[in-house]
Amino acid sequence: MKLKLILFSLSFLLTFPAFAQQKRTDEEAVRAVADNILKQPVTQFVGVKDGKIYNSTREIPKGTDVKFKSPLTEWHYSNGVLDMAMITLGKYLNEPKYIDYAKRHVEFGFANYKYFKNTFRNDRRHWHWPFGQLWNFKELDDCGAMGAAVINVYQLDKRKEYADYIDSAAYHIMYRQDRLQDGTLSRTFPRNMTVWADDAYMATSFLTQMGKFTGDNKYFDEAAKQLILIDKYLWNAEKGLYYHCYYSDLKRNGVAFWGRANGWIVLSLADLIEAMPENHTQRAELIKLLDKQIVGASRHQNANGMWNQLLDRPDSYDESSVTAMYVYSIAKAVNNKWVDDSYASIARRGWDVLKNQEITEDGRFTNVCVGTGISNDLPFYFNRPVGDNEKHGLGLIIDTAVEIMKMNKK
Repeated sequence: MKLKLILFSLSFLLTFPAFAQQKRTDEEAVRAVADNILKQPVTQFVGVKDGKIYNSTREIPKGTDVKFKSPLTEWHYSNGVLDMAMITLGKYLNEPKYIDYAKRHVEFGFANYKYFKNTFRNDRRHWHWPFGQLWNFKELDDCGAMGAAVINVYQLDKRKEYADYIDSAAYHIMYRQDRLQDGTLSRTFPRNMTVWADDAYMATSFLTQMGKFTGDNKYFDEAAKQLILIDKYLWNAEKGLYYHCYYSDLKRNGVAFWGRANGWIVLSLADLIEAMPENHTQRAELIKLLDKQIVGASRHQNANGMWNQLLDRPDSYDESSVTAMYVYSIAKAVNNKWVDDSYASIARRGWDVLKNQEITEDGRFTNVCVGTGISNDLPFYFNRPVGDNEKHGLGLIIDTAVEIMKMNKK
């Protein structure tokens, strides 16, 4: 009898860590992610050749090539998503340290970008150089999400240089970015006049925040227009999904129903609907678009709760960023009563697997596809690698956790 008790006790102790992980609360999970982010240097450069650390451009010897110590320091749209998510989390949990992270990141960018601007002003490969996207407005990636983040930070720290940047970003997106003849925002690189699903977010993240910030309906109008046009060009009714892109010169869509591209559209819709006035003339139409996207997504959710890298291809890998985007958008739709409460089960299934399998004990978010351009062949999408704690997923999982906590609280 004693031997049986000993064996039972040993068995319990061996399985306890896994048991404890499953019982981690939503707040504990998101704090693990956010606290792991805080451990990474957001205000440092490192020498490319010598590996020496520099805390500002004033310390960098002339002619020395540097890169960021951490990719989280970059002026990239994923950093804009992360900055806004950290502010949202800080406000929700009443934790200033998360809000301060976003303020430090934006402050560091403005304090150091002129050094690189003077050196690499005419370099078309501007994304290679630290802070190149801060001054070099060429595509929506450059100023959309980071511009939206600056709007958020400006409301906490009203600096003139922030206000000037916001005005410049607004002018670029509203009047200078390339468009098709019907006004659809398009890209000039790597293929001219191509419509990308990603740009649903790259444009409307800024336009939505600008509408909230200024109270000017023209920004909500433009955001709504872009999402409706994106739907026109990219929606496939049979699949209930969006193509990744549309080639205006070839008059055809691309080949892939890429996960994160679809996620950007549904996430953008949810954020815009929440921000715009309830009496906006296009709000009801946008809610219908959101509803059909949720129904379409639900038909491609896997048994484990995840969605695939290629949404219609079960032989592609489970991908965490699109899963987070769908969970976030569905939870937000339920929380705001735009859709029936029964949709909540779709979000909960996805969140359970993200929390218990894709957020590690030390707060890394796993199985997130790296940055991905467009391609004419599916193997390109099948074979995109996943990064370790990849920057494209960090802001998304934080926003998702906050929206799930709201839903579960109700």
